[in-house]
Amino acid sequence: MKKTMPFIFIIVFAILVVSITPFTGSVKIPISVLKNLDPDVSTESHIFYQIRLPRVFTAFLAGAALACCGVALQAMFKNPLATPFTLGISGGAAFGAAVHILFAASLTFLYDSVVFSFAGSLLAVLLVYGLTRIKKGFSVGTMLLAGVAVNFFFSSLILFLQYISDFTQSFRIIHWLMGSIDVIGYATPAAMLIFTAAGILIIISQSANLNLMSISDEIAISRGVDIRLTRKIIFFATSVMVAGVVAFCGPIGFVGLMAPHICRLLIGCDHKILTPASVLFGGAFLALCDTIARTVIAPAEMPVGVITALLGGPFFVWLLLKDRGKTGA
Repeated sequence: MKKTMPFIFIIVFAILVVSITPFTGSVKIPISVLKNLDPDVSTESHIFYQIRLPRVFTAFLAGAALACCGVALQAMFKNPLATPFTLGISGGAAFGAAVHILFAASLTFLYDSVVFSFAGSLLAVLLVYGLTRIKKGFSVGTMLLAGVAVNFFFSSLILFLQYISDFTQSFRIIHWLMGSIDVIGYATPAAMLIFTAAGILIIISQSANLNLMSISDEIAISRGVDIRLTRKIIFFATSVMVAGVVAFCGPIGFVGLMAPHICRLLIGCDHKILTPASVLFGGAFLALCDTIARTVIAPAEMPVGVITALLGGPFFVWLLLKDRGKTGA
C-alpha cells in the first residue's frame, strides 16, 4: 500500500500534465478543438494538432528516456550521481550530432542524425570502458572519473567544430546544445517512440538484475547474474535512448538525475516499480518544463535545457551534500 499510492499519484500527475499542457501557451486553445480531429478546421486546431500535441509527446518521450537511463546507471554504479552526462554518453552523442550538423547535413538516409549520435555515444562508452580496463578489475570510481574526462574531451571537440564552422552552422550548434524541443508534425515523436520504447523495454527486463547489482556485485554474482553481460546490455540500451534524445532535442541535462531520485524517495528502490514510475515522472516532468519554457517569456521561447539546468543545478548540489558520505566507489 505504501508503494501503491505514490505510484498512482505519479500516474495521475503524468496524465494531468499530458492532458493540460497542450492547451497552455501564448495562444489560447479552446476545449472545442477536441470535437473535430481535422487540424485544418481552424488556426487553433492546427496549432493544437500539428504543434502542441507533437511537442508534448516528444518532450514526454525524451524525459522518459533520460529518466530510465538515470535509473539504470545509478543502480549499476551504486552511485546517486551517475547519469548519461556524468558518464560521457551524452557528450559523445552531442559530438556525433554536431559532426552531422557540420559535415553531413546533406545526407538523407533514414534517421541519419540518430546514426551519428549513436556512433558518438557508442564511442564514448568504448572510451570509458577502455580507460577503466587499463586498471585491473572494475572500479565504479574509476569509471565515473573516466566518464567525466571523456565528457570534457568531447566538449572540447564540439568547441573545435564550432570554431571551424561558419556563422550559420555555429549558431545551429549553439542553439541545439541548449536543448530545445522544436517539433512540427508527428515524424519526430514517432521516430523517438521507436528508440525510447526499445530502450525502456530492455531496461525493464533487467529490473531483477539491477535490484541485485544496486546492493553489491558480489551478491548479484552469487545469485547467478552475469555482471559483464548486464553492463553491456545497459550501456547499449542507454546509448540508444540518449542518441535518440540528443539527435532530436539536443543534450537536455539533469532529468536523468532528478526524476529517479524523486521517485526513489516516494516509492523505494525496487526497480520493478521504480523504473516505470521514473519513466512516467520523467516524461511528465520534461513536458511540464517545456511548457514553462514556451510560456515564461511568451511569445518568445526559451530552450527547455535552460529550465532543467536551473532546476537541476541546486538539486545536484543538494544531492551531493546529502550523500557526500555515500558517493565513494
